[in-house]
Amino acid sequence: MKAGVFDSGVGGLTVLKSILNANMFDEIIYYGDTARVPYGVKDKQTIINFSLEALDFFAPHHIDILIIACNTASAYALEEMKEKSPIPVVGVIEPGIQAVKNKITDKDASILVIATKATISSKMYQDKLHACGYTQIQSLATGLFVPIVEEGIKDGEILEATMRYYFSSVSKPPEAIILGCTHFPLIAPAIDVFFKHKSTLIHSGNAIVDYLQKNYGIAQKQIKKQAKLSFYASSNVSSLKETAQKWLSYL
Repeated sequence: MKAGVFDSGVGGLTVLKSILNANMFDEIIYYGDTARVPYGVKDKQTIINFSLEALDFFAPHHIDILIIACNTASAYALEEMKEKSPIPVVGVIEPGIQAVKNKITDKDASILVIATKATISSKMYQDKLHACGYTQIQSLATGLFVPIVEEGIKDGEILEATMRYYFSSVSKPPEAIILGCTHFPLIAPAIDVFFKHKSTLIHSGNAIVDYLQKNYGIAQKQIKKQAKLSFYASSNVSSLKETAQKWLSYL
């Protein structure tokens, strides 16, 4: 089975890593729209247009399923992509919500959503959580974490100061934290320490693996075999490959 993984840049590599570890596909095509990253500060129609262009990119590769490894694209463009795609298209938000339902049974539990400005503004996570009956939801746009991660900073003074800045309004550790940007798993250990290991962290990559298994019947292969990987980018594919080499070995 052949999968496509689409992201606005390199953040989707964290989802790719989870999919690789799950040993679900024979071949994976990764495409990062690196020429136009970040999506998280762009308007809705622009995000939709860019995401639909990604569909055109994947067309000649004859994939069986497309995974949108970008929360912002999932929030704004998933439905439009589904309408125009002849194959299943899966975003990361619904799997994240499902992961919360699986791990947090108390509907009055405090849940913190951290993501880019565009993802938070879409209210997709907030609305879906409310629809599931959760009552204590706080959302924060934490866009500065993206360049921090891309600079290779995973701990230390800069990250600590940024977490203090963003989380100053969070009075106590939430019971769950949704990492609503696929960059954020790279700083998950630091976030976990900041909240004194008292919060359950919801990681898009792990969530989507579970979602694919339960909703699409895509099982792990019995024989462990590295999927064939191909990387493409709208700009500077060599940089994407370098980042992939670093992140996939670190995660």
